[in-house]
Amino acid sequence: MGTAPEPDASLEAALQRVAALLRADPALASREAAAILASVPGHPSAALFLGMAQRQLGDLPGALAILEPLARRQPGSAAVQYECGVALGLAGRRHEALAALERAVALQPDVGDAWRLIADHRMESGDPAGADAAWANHVAITTGGARLLAPVTALCEGRLADAERLLRTHLAQFPDDPAAMRMLADLAVRARRWDDAAALLERCLARAPGFAAARHSYALVLHEQNRTDAALAEVERLLATEPRNPVYLNLQANVLGRGGDHVRAIETFAAVLANYPSNPRIWMAYGDALKTAGRTDDGIAAYRRSLQLAPGFGEAWWSLANLKTFRFSATDVEAMQSQLARAGAADDDRLHLHFALGKALEDAGRYAGSFAHYADGNRIRRAGIVYDAEATAEFVRRSRALFSSEFVAQRRGWGCEADDPIFVVGLPRSGSTLVEQILASHPAIEGAGELAGVAGIARTLAGRALYPEVLARLDASELRSLGERYLSETHGHRKEGAPRFIDKMPNNWLHASLIHLMLPNARIVDVRRDPMGCCWSCFRQHFARGQHYTYSLEDLGRYYRDYVELMAHVDKVLPGRVHRIHYERLVEDTEAEVRRLLEHCGLPFDAVCLRFHESPRAVATASSEQVRRPIYREALGQWRHYEPWLDPLRLALGPAPDA
Repeated sequence: MGTAPEPDASLEAALQRVAALLRADPALASREAAAILASVPGHPSAALFLGMAQRQLGDLPGALAILEPLARRQPGSAAVQYECGVALGLAGRRHEALAALERAVALQPDVGDAWRLIADHRMESGDPAGADAAWANHVAITTGGARLLAPVTALCEGRLADAERLLRTHLAQFPDDPAAMRMLADLAVRARRWDDAAALLERCLARAPGFAAARHSYALVLHEQNRTDAALAEVERLLATEPRNPVYLNLQANVLGRGGDHVRAIETFAAVLANYPSNPRIWMAYGDALKTAGRTDDGIAAYRRSLQLAPGFGEAWWSLANLKTFRFSATDVEAMQSQLARAGAADDDRLHLHFALGKALEDAGRYAGSFAHYADGNRIRRAGIVYDAEATAEFVRRSRALFSSEFVAQRRGWGCEADDPIFVVGLPRSGSTLVEQILASHPAIEGAGELAGVAGIARTLAGRALYPEVLARLDASELRSLGERYLSETHGHRKEGAPRFIDKMPNNWLHASLIHLMLPNARIVDVRRDPMGCCWSCFRQHFARGQHYTYSLEDLGRYYRDYVELMAHVDKVLPGRVHRIHYERLVEDTEAEVRRLLEHCGLPFDAVCLRFHESPRAVATASSEQVRRPIYREALGQWRHYEPWLDPLRLALGPAPDA
């Protein structure tokens, strides 16, 4: 079967056979393509097929050794440029991949998959407008009809509201159009309307179950909704048809990690890297998984490997800084400064480098330079997000107006009676991870991490009417159903079977009224830290998602002030309902504070809670390394090193420090 064919009419037949084998048996395709090249050295089609086969087998160095010189010899072949771009992208060489893919579409504009990959690379390079235009081209080509021309044009031109209106009009006339449903779902994802996106993609897949791109989008949306089991099921359906697809395997590993199955997540990342060892982004994700599982040294090695492959990869530098206990060398600092000064560095890389350099200079006691880097990183991040501080303040005013003593008294005894959840709320960087680690050390409590269940229910309610005012319309059975829904959705995050579990989503303070109404027996613990220290710690932290108020000192001060105001109102309406822990007191008299905390939770004191740092549990937040150490006091007053630059924060906080 590996015999070299004669260079006559049988050559075409042999090439057709290799092309047919590429998907079904890439190993055999590789052998037969090599046999053709042995007979006809340098044959471009045979070389292309051999490179494609090596790529599908996971041998990226072997594939690129064939495809890169072939691309230089065949600059006018769209197929060669495309395949070279695909392999370069899998190897993590995104800028070279983008250039190759753009050459492919310049030669042949109707290569839909090339436009999709261009959109991904442009987004990763900090070019969302370019990504939108490329994605619109992909949609226009793959939908195969003129009916969607108007919404595609609107999408290309960045007129997202017009695109959504046109798509809804189109779907009213053609309700079963999978391409239109997928496009509309994509717009919902951009607006973080996860429920809308999920519903659209469910309809799309019911109509076109083989639409792999839509299924991948659906798995991503389920992942964002913390619906771990459902997301895994969708990824497994994708892997059933493409078991070696690194994009699907990478998503599977991330979903497993989010769901708390860190052992399988690490195994999956390792399997992907065995086949695609040159992808810096997967090495970084692997490092995150190792860090979360407590394998810090292995995590650092993975981050270092990512940086060997892509020295300018800002997020990998920040991942090292985000360990908090890690210290950069002088060589590291020089390398980061060099990458930051590099022409053409993407905004995403630049902002992460600024945050990492801020941490490096802080550790070196160079506070003026450190603040300048933190400020620059925050300025870049703030320019790319939408956050309205006045909208948060208005939400707090409306919540206070709704949640009166009379309102609560009329609903006494309503909701789900379960007492399983312990909600730990407050601001990030307040000490909430420490409190979770202490509580989760108790044999009756499991730490489930930062769950999205409450926010998801709030979004569902907001889709029906104005929230939180809609809570006044709900009767006892509806509130009980919401509580049961929350318990059902969080069940997959409970791995140990403990009677209690912790939901440590800090922003749940915004939904204190909803939590009380649907789960009146759940415990609420508010972890509070000195406002200047807490807000400064947030400002120096780049969050992987959300927390958009943290990228401006003024926004931070107003947000903290709103938080204090609403929690004070809850204390007034429901005295004793919320147990408050002050981080500084917890540090100074740990045992007394832990005893009070466990008493609030209705549990006996257990000295194992004082040895929280010995717990082997995985920790996914920025404090993961810090809570594996005994209580320490170094962070108290750390913000004072930056006091000369914090007047905007102090002014925005107003009376909050006194409260």
